[in-house]
Amino acid sequence: MLWLIVVCVLAAIAALVIFRLRTSQSAASGSRAGAGAAIPVDAAVAERGDLPIYVDGLLGTVTSLQAVTIHTRVAGQLVKVAFVEGQIVRQGALLAQIDPNPYKAQLEVAQGQLIKDQASLKDAQLDLNRYKQAPLAYTQQQIDTQQALVDQDIGVVKSDQGAVDNAKVNLDYCTITSPVTGRIGLRLVDEGNIVNPTDTTGLAVITQLQPITVEFSIQQDAIPDVVTHSDRIPPLETTAMDGDRTLATGKLASIDSQVDITTGMVKLKALFDNEDNELFPNQLVTIRLKVKTLKKVVLVASEAVQTGPDYSFVYVVKPDKTVEIRKITPGQDEVVDGQDLTAIDSGLSAKELVVTNGVDKLQAGSKVDPTLQSTTRPSTRSSTTRPVGHVRRSLTNDSNQQNTSGNGE
Repeated sequence: MLWLIVVCVLAAIAALVIFRLRTSQSAASGSRAGAGAAIPVDAAVAERGDLPIYVDGLLGTVTSLQAVTIHTRVAGQLVKVAFVEGQIVRQGALLAQIDPNPYKAQLEVAQGQLIKDQASLKDAQLDLNRYKQAPLAYTQQQIDTQQALVDQDIGVVKSDQGAVDNAKVNLDYCTITSPVTGRIGLRLVDEGNIVNPTDTTGLAVITQLQPITVEFSIQQDAIPDVVTHSDRIPPLETTAMDGDRTLATGKLASIDSQVDITTGMVKLKALFDNEDNELFPNQLVTIRLKVKTLKKVVLVASEAVQTGPDYSFVYVVKPDKTVEIRKITPGQDEVVDGQDLTAIDSGLSAKELVVTNGVDKLQAGSKVDPTLQSTTRPSTRSSTTRPVGHVRRSLTNDSNQQNTSGNGE
């Protein structure tokens, strides 16, 4: 009986040893299989192209080139308002009519006085001619007196002519027309009211919308980039945006002559045609100013550029589907059409395949299974989150450094 118990115990021990050996072998086999599996990553081909460089400005304020308050230049009753509030009026269009009857009467009075004094002048000139034709019948004193009378009547006629002209001007002022093309605001005076040139409110306000300007500011450290290219023909391209939506594209018009010492900013003004009326006076917009374009540089998605303790690098996918750590010199980076791009100054050639996503598990020699992506992808960083009025520099100065663990360096 004892021997049967011993046999059962030994059998149980043997079964346990066999189970553990098989488990260990299975784990080792799985580990070896895992070590040889390719790591899935996203990759993109580095391409050669142009990279525009922008200066991002403060919120800009849309300003009209002309805002005209319409006043009457003669006193009288407002008998007609010829505009609709908020409409676009053209230069020379009829806006309002002042009662012209009093000024027509003044013109007739002035014209009548002119005719009367012209007749007096003509009579005096005839008498002067008679005196001169009979010098023996008249003394020199009489001739000189008559000449003075003629000169006096000439002055009276000129004064009358001035009164006639003034009456005509006042009559013309009874018809009020638009001095500029723009949008007219709310009516400030109704028909039937008596208006005067001394009224402070005026009849309405016309604001020019086409073209229109935007005033904005940039940091003083961006001044060299702007001033160096400010005299370029064509002028620097300027874009007005509302969030991520482009409202209008214009050109840099002027730069202020000095930096504001309280803010360290310098003011600029951009001009926009505003053909679609996307910009409205006093509207707040975001401005992007393109200062230059880097020509035919090697471009990669900014996600591909990694920052180590001493240098920047990318993971280059070799033909055998393993990765190589490549030291590079990144240049400027920029968000263009929602895509975050970095120019590579050295260390990488066009047409090379680089890893853009999944780098946290890579080290030199890692085998990868790359999924080819577009060379550039929409950026998760908005250009409006950068320091205001600042040109984007190399990624080596970017505070959003990516994790470099497991890079083997």
